[in-house]
This record gives sequence, C-alpha cells and structure tokens, in this order.
Amino acid sequence: MVELRNPARERLEAGEVSVGIGIRLARSADIASMMKTAGMDWLFIDLEHGALSLDQTAQISCAALSAGIAPLVRVPRGEMAMATRALDGGALGIIMPQCETADEACEIVERMYYAPEGSRGVVGGLPQFGFANPDMTSAMKAMNKSMLLVVMLETPNAIANADEIAAVDGIDIVQIGTNDLSAASGIPGQVGHEKIVANYETVAAACKKHGKWMGMGGVPAPELQEKYISMGVRFVLAGQDMSVLINAAANTVDRVRGYEV
Repeated sequence: MVELRNPARERLEAGEVSVGIGIRLARSADIASMMKTAGMDWLFIDLEHGALSLDQTAQISCAALSAGIAPLVRVPRGEMAMATRALDGGALGIIMPQCETADEACEIVERMYYAPEGSRGVVGGLPQFGFANPDMTSAMKAMNKSMLLVVMLETPNAIANADEIAAVDGIDIVQIGTNDLSAASGIPGQVGHEKIVANYETVAAACKKHGKWMGMGGVPAPELQEKYISMGVRFVLAGQDMSVLINAAANTVDRVRGYEV
C-alpha cells in the first residue's frame, strides 16, 4: 500500500489547530524550509492574488514536500485545469475561492479527485511519490485520501448555502474568506463585526453537522483569531509572507531606534 503524508491534514485529524501562511510574494523554493523551521503546517500558495506562476508553484511545492510542510494551492475561481496542474506539480491540496453553492462544490470534487470519487486525469511520476511510479490504483487511492480540498465562502449568499456546501462529500474544509465576506456585506475590513461573528456561527454549525473542518482567513488580529478558534475554527491562515516580513522588520527598526545614543 502506498502511503502519502499530509502534515496539514494530520494536524486536523489529531484535533489540533492546523496553521498555515500565505505565499504571495516569495518566489523561491527556500521559503518552504523557512516556514517549516518556523513551525508552520502548510503553505497557502496563492495563484488568485499575485504574480506566482505554475512553474514557481511546482518548485515551491516540491521543496515543501521534501521539507515536511504541506503545499496547498489557491487558484482563481473556477480554474479547474490550473488546479489539477498544481496537483500534478506537487500540491497536497487545492483551495477554491468564492464557492457559492453545493453544485459548485460538487463540480470541484468531481474535477479534483481521481476515480471513483471524481474524474481527474491520471499521470505517472508525481512529485508526491518522489517521481516514482507506484501501482496506479494505490497511488490514486493515496492521493484521494491524503489531499485536502478546501472551499472558501466569501459572500452572504455563500454563507446562506453553508449547510448544503458542507454536506458535499469530498469537501474537507469550509473556509471563510473574512476580508471578502466583510466587503460583500457592506462592512469592509470589519472582520470582527457582529454580522461576521454570526456568519462564523452559521458555518461552525454546518461544519459540526456534516463532520467538516472550519477554516479562517483574513483575520490578522490575535484576539479575533482566538475568538473564532474558540468557535470551532481549526484550519487557520495565520498571515502572509508580506505582512510577516514587514511586521518583523518594523519591530526590528523600532527596537534599534529605541537604543540610547
């Protein structure tokens, strides 16, 4: 039997918080080892916002596999072909933004999974297996079992359909894209607003009912992260490369300028 590890999924299956970081500006593969050293469980390689190419995504994904951190890739809405190419390039999961209905979620499952769960095309020599060619049946089962499939709810309409979306077999994580949701709700940037809190309650109930993990993105404030985790969030996009770098650099500048001269 072929085995395939997904550190992000393992953390979730252990009942713990699985923590990741957005990769939007980092272009080189060494970011994977750096974030593994920092203690991250997964990379949120962002092809929806930013200039990363599939080539760079594949290189970062391969480096992540070697480092022991899970490469997950967000593609633009509906870009199924890009998503399957990212999986063929080494990704251990796909994050699909702006999912609005259960029908959309079903299509995502159909396109991302190998048969019999879906209809993804088969190719040998995948990076996830070290470019080896194990028994195809075993490899397909291992990929289907280890992969994480994430849908993002980012509008009030999507939240209204949360129960039906969470009920779709094959969806692992229902993640709230909090920045986009607040903007679509007429309260841009107010990610702690009572409307958003109510949305988290709705999604938490849907995830609990259907045995799915709840995810969170776009919530930088520690007190709000803690609040939503207490409500059931387990898959946490805790920041992004740009903000982490800027904040660390700013703290260093403040410290050095505070020395007596």
